[in-house]
Amino acid sequence: MRQAIRVRPGAAREAVGGAYGDEAIVVKVNARAVDGRATEAALRAVAEAFGVRRGDVRLVTGATSRDKVVEITGNEQELTERAAALRMA
Repeated sequence: MRQAIRVRPGAAREAVGGAYGDEAIVVKVNARAVDGRATEAALRAVAEAFGVRRGDVRLVTGATSRDKVVEITGNEQELTERAAALRMA
């Protein structure tokens, strides 16, 4: 499944949850937006939040933007339910 995320680098605590716009999930990471560190931290956080391996999360668009689209491999129904729960968090 593809999921839109909004990355907030430099956060005090890492967290995944909350909505940004209609579809995006907020991903807060400690890493700064330097040399792709925040993007990699966001991909790891998304993998953990969805209960999949890091290798199952791939960046589709937004390498240098706070707004990104990731592709998550796994059970489509479980991933969709988890995404809905994270947006409500």
